[in-house]
Amino acid sequence: MGSKRIRYRRAAAAVAAGALPCLAFPAPALWWLAYVALVPWMLLLRSAPTGRRAALEGWLGGAGFIVAVHHWLLPSLHVFLLPLAALVGLLWIPWALLVREFLGGAPDPGRAAAALLLVPAGWLLSELARSWQGLGGPWGLLGASQWQVPPALRLASVGGVWLVSLLVVAVNCGLVLLIAVPGARVPAVAGVTGCVVLTGAVWLWVPRPEVSGALRVAVVQPGLVADGPDSTEQRFAAGERLTRALAGQRVDLVVWGESSVGADLAARPDLAGRLAALSAEIGAPLLVNVDARRPAGPVAPTAAAPYADAFAAPVAAAAATADGGIYKSSVLVGPRGPTGDRYDKMRLVPFGEYIPARSLLGWATSVGKAAGEDRRRGAEPVLMGLPGRPGVRIGPLVCFESAFPDMSRRLTRDGAALLIAQSATSSFQRSWAPAQHASLAALRAAEDGRPMVHATLTGISAVYGPSGERVGAALPTSARTARVYEVPLARGSTYYVRFGDWPVGACLALLAVYCAAEGARSLGLRKPAPAPEPTTPPARTARG
Repeated sequence: MGSKRIRYRRAAAAVAAGALPCLAFPAPALWWLAYVALVPWMLLLRSAPTGRRAALEGWLGGAGFIVAVHHWLLPSLHVFLLPLAALVGLLWIPWALLVREFLGGAPDPGRAAAALLLVPAGWLLSELARSWQGLGGPWGLLGASQWQVPPALRLASVGGVWLVSLLVVAVNCGLVLLIAVPGARVPAVAGVTGCVVLTGAVWLWVPRPEVSGALRVAVVQPGLVADGPDSTEQRFAAGERLTRALAGQRVDLVVWGESSVGADLAARPDLAGRLAALSAEIGAPLLVNVDARRPAGPVAPTAAAPYADAFAAPVAAAAATADGGIYKSSVLVGPRGPTGDRYDKMRLVPFGEYIPARSLLGWATSVGKAAGEDRRRGAEPVLMGLPGRPGVRIGPLVCFESAFPDMSRRLTRDGAALLIAQSATSSFQRSWAPAQHASLAALRAAEDGRPMVHATLTGISAVYGPSGERVGAALPTSARTARVYEVPLARGSTYYVRFGDWPVGACLALLAVYCAAEGARSLGLRKPAPAPEPTTPPARTARG
């Protein structure tokens, strides 16, 4: 009975220890906690009596981490969040086994030094696996908790958020060795010191983005609109009213949030006409986001649109190629209407915008706010030229696409001078979600050396410079306003843009070498002993 009680206590402790790092992320934003938050969980895993027990506690801790970081999804997923967390939590089992293998017992200095490399690599493996879009994407990566720490942002410019995660886990690993393994203090101190020296070297010698000019970008945040049959029209009118107040402020671009336009502009040329008139009034193009069913064929302009002749051709051409599904699209509108630049969202939110394996999991719509109909995906990223600013191109992303480092890197490599994320977190207004989402833009800006605008319907909207630094004040969830930001542009290329996810490749190679060595050692131990050589029978001696 006593041993069973101990197992239950250890299981509860694993869940709690796994959940602890969530406090390092926004909204608590206790960024410093990340460097010690894994210590209780790792101490528990190293003391596991068996590998099976370590695997169980790694799984439970991983599930606890997912629930804690994504708890704000409960209004949408309800109880479905728990099996989803249980599924994703399985990804921490290899890491848990590595912790027990290299930190358990009394590791010698060599094994302790190996732990400082392999344990962080095992953690990164779990982050890489859960970054797959079908599992929710790279939301809540441990390195993302350092979004407001300038030295960490500089590390991100070298190896992306992956390098930051590696160093955070390595520091936790070194602290575990210092606490629990007195004989391994030399490699532990050397490992932690190495992390500090590497961070300092990057801070001192990696070049900062070279600022080259600026853009005056206005972010329009209309705030919450009561649900109802006319809510999309009310939201559009609120954005229109706030944008009109920008007249005379010499703006280069106005950005509206995700789902700011609730009808396809080909089907509603009256809305397109209002946007065109608004652009002409303030003297700047508008980047809006259309969340609507796209007509399956061209729509003839109507008399309600005084600007129809100017923009009907590009809009109708886009509509003619559509298949009638629901898309989320970034659309650039100028004084003569839509310019023809449109980006359709490529990576959709599981359950929020589509249901994976709907034939099996469609019942999720009955227990939460899951998507009643799957939205359609775009085919490729799009760069948009900015009217009035020759050579300046913007790279739009929609919603949680800002969580994917590869998407913003692709846009930067293709020539984007400004990254823009259009988002809406109104369903999670009083949760940690708005702050978590806004913080991701700082990482993307630092990784790519390009400024990023995070524009939302209901907050938090924020703007970050090419080093990930905050530009101006963020717009909180209580704000209903339009604000102009002086956004610095930058030239040049970061190491991350040039070399990509090299920390991931290095970790995979390191783990592969370890697995190969373990496999060879295992085969060597199982090799049968050689058969004894036959002995020569004794010679007969003749006796006479």
